[in-house]
Amino acid sequence: MSVVADRPAAVTTPPDHLQSGVFDRSDMPRDSAHERVVFCQDRDTGLRAIIAVHSTTLGPALGGTRFYPYASEQDALTDVLRLSRGMTYKAAVAGVDLGGGKAVILGDPNAIKTPTLLNAYGRFVESLGGTYVTAGDVGTNSNDLDIIAEETAHVVGKNTTAGGTGDSGPQTALGVFLSLRAAAESVWGSDDLTGKRVGVEGAGKVGYNLVALLRDADAEVIVSDSYPPALDRIALDFPGVTIGSDIIGADVDVYAPCAMGATLDASSVARLTASIVCGAANNQLLTPDVEAMLAARGIVWVPDYVANAGGLIQVEGELRGKDSAQVMATIGKIRDTVSGIFAIARAEGILLGAAADRLAEDRIAAAQG
Repeated sequence: MSVVADRPAAVTTPPDHLQSGVFDRSDMPRDSAHERVVFCQDRDTGLRAIIAVHSTTLGPALGGTRFYPYASEQDALTDVLRLSRGMTYKAAVAGVDLGGGKAVILGDPNAIKTPTLLNAYGRFVESLGGTYVTAGDVGTNSNDLDIIAEETAHVVGKNTTAGGTGDSGPQTALGVFLSLRAAAESVWGSDDLTGKRVGVEGAGKVGYNLVALLRDADAEVIVSDSYPPALDRIALDFPGVTIGSDIIGADVDVYAPCAMGATLDASSVARLTASIVCGAANNQLLTPDVEAMLAARGIVWVPDYVANAGGLIQVEGELRGKDSAQVMATIGKIRDTVSGIFAIARAEGILLGAAADRLAEDRIAAAQG
């Protein structure tokens, strides 16, 4: 069974008890209304999922499926709405012809993920007729996407043996690394990361690959993760890396959040020693005003949806049949995009987030005519 919630024709201010629903949420920007939000349930497999299509102005809404044990359905809804809006802006700034969407499956993937559940989810994706294209995210991988693809053609990030391009983690990490180089050049006058202390929070698919790039650049790296096997892998493969538990409070030059979002709020900003925040996690700021708090302390935040676009560019290439050279060339442009955002922010006296948003909104507005 699925229930679809669409944007109302008129914008009104709902009663307080409705502020945490889908429409006109008090915790979301006023321009964040979604085209479609679909609640999916399959009782036979235990599937409970939410698919959020934010915008299809530039193309089909592409975004990963997150499989996570949310504390409540409300938390899941908040996450998917924020993530899908971020995908719209990510695609627009990256220059790819895609809209923004995202999905979440509620539950512990280690406990309830089965092929039949993933098949059921694939049927829901298929029912949207290509307006939403799914990919991998936290809790899902290429093997899962191969199973989902048994029920829908609207999936990317599959294994190469299934006709896909495989894990997008390395390309996401590359985009973050290039963004950090651009930020370093703007902040410190050089993109040389030799001796810079970088705190990587999260050692999963993206964090691991980012650590590899940083070590090759002779940066000093400290890593934390709530999953001990991930840290064991880091310690084995990168003996010079320091394992820590509190990256935000550590003495670092760069804070690179690469796990779950919303780690930056008034309390954590006050504890940061870093000069630059640049990572792969989505929705790093708990609320938009946190960027101003960072700026007040002289800390530069590279907008997450700009820095982490490498994975999206990879799967867009898979969707459109592009070769690896085309994909890598587009990922390489991320550094120029970040440098351009710094230039806009300096010239106009605005924050980097506002400069990035403007680029995205201008492209979307042009497409709307």
